[in-house]
Amino acid sequence: MSNYVRRTVDDQLDVLVPALPAVSLDGPKGVGKTSTARERATTMFELDRQATLDVVRADPDRLVGAPTPVLIDEWQRFPASWDLVRRAVDDDPTPGQFLLTGSASPSSPATHSGAARIATVRMRPLTLAERGVGTPTVSLGAMLAGVNRTIAGATDVALEQYVEEILASGLPGIRRLPASVRHEMLEGYLQLIIDRDFPEAGRQLRNPMALRRWMTAYAAATATTASYDTIRDAATHRQETTSKSTAIPYRDTLERIWILDPVPAWNPSHSHLTRLNDKSKHHLADPALAGALLGANADTLLEGADVGPAIPRDGTLLGALFESLVALDLRVFAQANGAKVHHMRTWGGDREIDFIIERRDARVVAVEVKLSASIDDGDVKHLVWLAGKLGPQLIDSAIITTGSDAYRRPDGIAVIPAALLAP
Repeated sequence: MSNYVRRTVDDQLDVLVPALPAVSLDGPKGVGKTSTARERATTMFELDRQATLDVVRADPDRLVGAPTPVLIDEWQRFPASWDLVRRAVDDDPTPGQFLLTGSASPSSPATHSGAARIATVRMRPLTLAERGVGTPTVSLGAMLAGVNRTIAGATDVALEQYVEEILASGLPGIRRLPASVRHEMLEGYLQLIIDRDFPEAGRQLRNPMALRRWMTAYAAATATTASYDTIRDAATHRQETTSKSTAIPYRDTLERIWILDPVPAWNPSHSHLTRLNDKSKHHLADPALAGALLGANADTLLEGADVGPAIPRDGTLLGALFESLVALDLRVFAQANGAKVHHMRTWGGDREIDFIIERRDARVVAVEVKLSASIDDGDVKHLVWLAGKLGPQLIDSAIITTGSDAYRRPDGIAVIPAALLAP
């Protein structure tokens, strides 16, 4: 009997796999793609096993001639597998034939020619709900549908447990370990990015330590829109010059292997809003990776200490990492509901909304994040302002907190403890 614990993304796969000939499940290594895909496969090729890879290289047609559904795990280890599947579904579009998992996006337009043939689904680390933290009572899907006017529920999850979850990681293989060894495993994960994942993604490193410093500076920029120059200066302490031709490939490769997960700026085509900032907000795939890069622990975070390179931000590092934890949940839940997550900031920085969750019809739910157990009028002033600007385009507004109770304020804004949020 399988011990598999169902993930939010399984609902999407339940719809797509029986309807389409090929589905690719993408995300960083260790996120659980293989376990999820294995539940649906009859035949499995694990291309991160050298023996399997050698056999497939010698006889590639084995990939498309086996009993279906066929799982090709870590397909990027043999990039030709993508085109083999694409041609196979061109010849026979029968649904449910192939599942691919990948820890890197395709590196060339030719490889990416699976459009309209291979559906791609993003898989992220475990949400709080998937970790079993709290008992969720507030559905983001219902809010997006405009049917969740009653906001209720209570949790005993408090600030200290959120800090523990930030540091514990949403990568299943790491978080199940004793707390005493998680840091070492996160360090090993980060080192593998430098030693193995970069070369596998086609990027050779002349200076591995420079990449580590750049990743650390990026981690310090979590939940900010810090510029390239700001991150570069933080990485080098202004003591050496890192050219854009060096640093931009760092960023691009880390995005290709799904380690960077920036939240794009919201720039609606049909609204009364103008002069919006177009910079993405920086986030790593898992806030625990940011914590490990910065050397943060529960004590330093709860004390409000800033560790790591100096990056200008509003609030504390803990506040930034809590926002990143909420970002993870919102992106998983939004994807499950066919929506996308953005952030909004005016050019002058006088107005900012942490997350704009946009439906396909351009109607939105606005979400702010507050590292606090209580909320006052000052905390929701940007949400009130946005409601006046958007009118009926705004379906709902919410503020995510570390408090105990979910409720609606008299102004209609929902107050939701992070542990109570569900798909």
